[in-house]
Amino acid sequence: MKLLQDQLERLKIHMGAAWLFPVPPVIHFVPEQRTCAYCSKQLVVQKTRLGARAATLAIGEFRVHETICVCPGCGTVVPAAQLRELIPPGANFGYDVMVHIGKLLFLQCRGYEEIREDLLSRNISISLSEIGVLAKKFVLSIGMLHRRMQGALNDLMQFHGGYILHLDGTCEGASPHLVSVLDGITEIVLENIKLTSENAQDLIPFLQHIRSSYGDPAAVVSDMGKGIAGAVAEVFPEVPAFICHFHFLKAAGNDLLGAEQELIRGKLRKHKVRAALRNLRKRLEQHIDSRNPHGVAVLAQGVRDDGLQQADSYAHLPLAAAYLLVLWVLDASSTCSGYGFPFDQPYLVLYQRIREAYRRLKDLLPIQLQGNYKDNRCYGWVLAALRSAINDPELAAAALRMEQKVQVFTRLRRAMRITLPEGKQGLTDCGELPVNMHTIRSAVTSFCTALSKQNQKLQYPEYQKLIATITSRGPQLFADPILLHTAAGSILIQPQRTNNLLETFFRKLMRGYRKRNGFSSVEKKLKTMLTDTPLVMNLNNAQYMNLLIGKDASLEQRFAELDIQQLRHLFKEKPIASCACFPFLKNIIRRSNLPEAIVGLLKKTAS
Repeated sequence: MKLLQDQLERLKIHMGAAWLFPVPPVIHFVPEQRTCAYCSKQLVVQKTRLGARAATLAIGEFRVHETICVCPGCGTVVPAAQLRELIPPGANFGYDVMVHIGKLLFLQCRGYEEIREDLLSRNISISLSEIGVLAKKFVLSIGMLHRRMQGALNDLMQFHGGYILHLDGTCEGASPHLVSVLDGITEIVLENIKLTSENAQDLIPFLQHIRSSYGDPAAVVSDMGKGIAGAVAEVFPEVPAFICHFHFLKAAGNDLLGAEQELIRGKLRKHKVRAALRNLRKRLEQHIDSRNPHGVAVLAQGVRDDGLQQADSYAHLPLAAAYLLVLWVLDASSTCSGYGFPFDQPYLVLYQRIREAYRRLKDLLPIQLQGNYKDNRCYGWVLAALRSAINDPELAAAALRMEQKVQVFTRLRRAMRITLPEGKQGLTDCGELPVNMHTIRSAVTSFCTALSKQNQKLQYPEYQKLIATITSRGPQLFADPILLHTAAGSILIQPQRTNNLLETFFRKLMRGYRKRNGFSSVEKKLKTMLTDTPLVMNLNNAQYMNLLIGKDASLEQRFAELDIQQLRHLFKEKPIASCACFPFLKNIIRRSNLPEAIVGLLKKTAS
């Protein structure tokens, strides 16, 4: 079966355009129209021309031979309509090539080199700069189509009872703020803008444009930014404004844990613990490969089965134990749930694992499985890598404070019943739905009351600020659900539970840029990104695509209907913008009690 599939794949390649037309063919395009649409006179041939090379996905590269007609009465020029449906006037690449590049780049996160190789396999030769040009035209075309269908989009939202305006922005470093508006019901991105900051003066004109285009929303959901709140109050004074529970917790956690997070991160970087451990991992791997390559598997099996098999020699076990502990410390980020800081605390967990591994290595030092202390020298290597961080009193004190604050923050998360520590849904987690908002308000009130009675904690301004914020923001946090009248009947919606839609959207958008470019910072991309780029994400929305292209048309056909002069004007106006461990070890090194299990196992073996 596998051989048959391989043969079919090879056959598909040979049947493609590159196989059918190894030399670019000449294709003739003649107007189907015979009479003038204005004066009904018979058209005559004005000229024929053999154009430069062109390319489409269906054919590959070819030469265009076009016949152009003219009306002898009124002088109307009639070009070949079929050619205009395939390729924009004056262009060399078809609409289908532009769409193909746009989807690969923005929806599949493929790099420019990958896209060029893909097109070469389809008998289309293209430069990297031309891919960038077509990608830009793709985004601008999507923006033009989006604004052309605003009426249909309004009808769709009214069918659902209106729209919930979710407003949020993202930035990195010195980049501008990319602010997006999304409808929380259809999950369609409505508009975007790039601003120097999220202040009310800049946001008010943008929200006024939203209001004129889509009318008043049923509700507005945002984070706690003062600029956003001021702009919303100015433009939508009668519309209920909610604070997203996810963003509220994120802001509260940043205020509560942010200082300790930065201190711990800075200290760990100063001590270069992870770099030392990565180098040590390579060193241990070399020793393991040269002495006993199966030792790690034997120890991992013993940890899993809570007992080692009888063997003639255990001299390899200390190396394996040190190696597993190093992997366990470096794997600290695996405990994260995908919410990001402050819900996940990767640097605190890393320090906690450093501390636990150091303590357990001290326990392992006196255990001599073969009666030779030299076998345990590898423990000293790991201890040396961890010692500078362990002996830092400021780091230890910051970790202790953060551990206490994390307990408080976790109680608040549980009271609000969202982003729970044991949750594994990441940013798709909208908490319990449906949920009684009165129950949440009561639980949060009880949390504040209990925290207020702890005089020792109230000495810290962070706790005082947390209680004050909850008290002042209560009406926006715990408002009752809103009633929407849809075509299918009335429904109740709790919009403040779902604004992580935009957080998820931004995460996907930025992850795509990081994946394509191979680096973590997207500051430069945010500076050069076209404002309409987030609209491309709507192409994954079935309702949106049904409005955009209908049932029988295609995106290429819709692009061909656009005003090419307007597109060119817009184009000129906007600048172009580890060493993997063995798979069977993953379950072992992700055990939270691995150091304790290793110590217990080796003590049992030694006895």
